[in-house]
Amino acid sequence: MAKQKPYTKPGLKGQYRFSFGPWNIHEGEDPFGPAVRKPIALAKKMKLCREMGFHGMQFHDDDAVPDLDKKSAVQIAKEAKHIKKMLDGEGLVAEFVAPRLWFSPKTIDGAFTSNDPKCRKYAIERGKTCIDIANILGAKTIVLWLAREGSYVRESKNPRVEVLQIRDGINAMLEHDPKIMILIEPKPNEPVDSAIIPTIGHAVGLGYMTIDPARVGCLVETAHSILAGLDPADDMAYALAHNKLKSVHLNDQSGLKFDQDKSFGSVDLRRAFNQVRVLEEYGYGHNGEWIGLDVKVMRPQKQEVNTKHLSNSLATFKALLDKVRTLNHNVTAKLIKARDYEELDRYLQCHLMGLKY
Repeated sequence: MAKQKPYTKPGLKGQYRFSFGPWNIHEGEDPFGPAVRKPIALAKKMKLCREMGFHGMQFHDDDAVPDLDKKSAVQIAKEAKHIKKMLDGEGLVAEFVAPRLWFSPKTIDGAFTSNDPKCRKYAIERGKTCIDIANILGAKTIVLWLAREGSYVRESKNPRVEVLQIRDGINAMLEHDPKIMILIEPKPNEPVDSAIIPTIGHAVGLGYMTIDPARVGCLVETAHSILAGLDPADDMAYALAHNKLKSVHLNDQSGLKFDQDKSFGSVDLRRAFNQVRVLEEYGYGHNGEWIGLDVKVMRPQKQEVNTKHLSNSLATFKALLDKVRTLNHNVTAKLIKARDYEELDRYLQCHLMGLKY
């Protein structure tokens, strides 16, 4: 029997790099109202990224190359090279590129799982183009948020076939580039009524079905786990146990509503603490993993303070990291051994609130 890897990396502290995407500084439009702030140019967002202490940016393929479906391969490459030059100029790197497979008229009924074979082919080719852009930007990973891979009416699709169609799409992308890493970002609902890969367990299982499971990992987003009725720290731990957690999107969520992408820790500080704890106890980041923030600006926020959700989330992570690192493990070990979980709970509350214990 092969020797198993240790559950944790004893004594190894996490090593953290932080990123966010251009869409995290947006104009405030929502399904019930138009934009309320002026657009900010990508170059300005990159400058703000560096000034706030972030190390990289996340991209959709059309963040780097707008309207890419209307452009030739030569035009796409030229524009992507320009973005790479902008990143280099700010001392930033691209964490990943994600194909925006849910915007096109060709993916109204799904991308890899569309009932139209021409649309499925489009999705695969768009994925390959995304990989080409990632290579130019220097990104080593592709993130697949399977937004419309599911159904509005369950009887409209065969769920077993859908899983295999997504597998085939991922296989085509893996074959396109022998070095690229693909990260699956699950979400249980929205925009579809029922997603076919709704949880991190489904994502891990799907990865094992591909032609190269070692190059198919996972991305856990806080809000998506909560929308599934799960604890994001447990989802992260599950993916880590499979050596599949390659990135996270930290935010927060107030119950089983629409995807809110609130600032990290703004709803449940204890839940946020445990996400940081799981990552720190593993020694997260030493294999190149990133801490990504996927947080939205509140609609009422004024133009001149429209990045506080990012700086606040970063500050909250660092403050909670300090709480994790200053936790008295002698106290917790003693209480766990005595099975006095009420007192353990009290100690943790005191520690988080800065109260004397």
